Amino acid sequence: MQMCFKNNNPLRHCVLKKIITFTKIKYYHKMEQSIINDIITWDVVNWSKSFSFWEKNIDIKNKNYNCLEIGARQGGLSLWLALNGNQVVCSDIGYDKKPQELVKAKQLHEKYNCQDKITYQCINALDIPYENEFDIVIMKSTLGGVRQFFMGEPNIESRAVEQIYKCLKPDGKILFIENCSATFVHNFARRVKYKFDNDWNYFKLKEIKPLFSDFKRIETKSVGFLGTFGRSERQRHFLGKIDNVLENVIPKKNRYIVIGYVEK
Repeated sequence: MQMCFKNNNPLRHCVLKKIITFTKIKYYHKMEQSIINDIITWDVVNWSKSFSFWEKNIDIKNKNYNCLEIGARQGGLSLWLALNGNQVVCSDIGYDKKPQELVKAKQLHEKYNCQDKITYQCINALDIPYENEFDIVIMKSTLGGVRQFFMGEPNIESRAVEQIYKCLKPDGKILFIENCSATFVHNFARRVKYKFDNDWNYFKLKEIKPLFSDFKRIETKSVGFLGTFGRSERQRHFLGKIDNVLENVIPKKNRYIVIGYVEK
């Protein structure tokens, strides 16, 4: 069999082929990371750990699930679900008062050509206008912020969870990721940085499972400690990498993110 190589050098051909292959792999991972960055946007290293946790519990790829994102803002998790071949209602209570958020969500979804899989609604988490409708409800940093819109009303988070239960199909799933109170250092930093801190509920880890007591199964994982202290995403990325090393050393209750998977 006659083989043809430039300059009749098979070794050179092999080396070039490996270089090209490596470059393609590197570019592929870079593209993957750019999508993750667009979905998560903040402390990406820590918050993106939600994907692997959720995927261990549910296969969402090309299932054409009917999904609802609550508190979507710029619609990152709606993008993730749509990229995996599902239909999504991307919703936020603020879309009518802050139309720029809706514009940004649509631009993000159009960037990845997912607009045909996503619709948009202004939905109040305490009055979800669906019953037995969705296979998946997903939310990121949402339950902790519900009280911002309903100051003074009791049991806000529990009422939101009841509404989610109502809108899920039998055996429907909740995928969530929320801020936790973590340590006094985290809470002090929040009071200094955020004006709305008193309006936000930073859950203690032990408070999460009782919220979902009506559901048949809940799995949680807490992550992140230093990442939240970064003043830029570059700093948060660096601190997030340190968090990866410290993850088995920091007590679960002292981590500032909780990821959850819940079955109705």
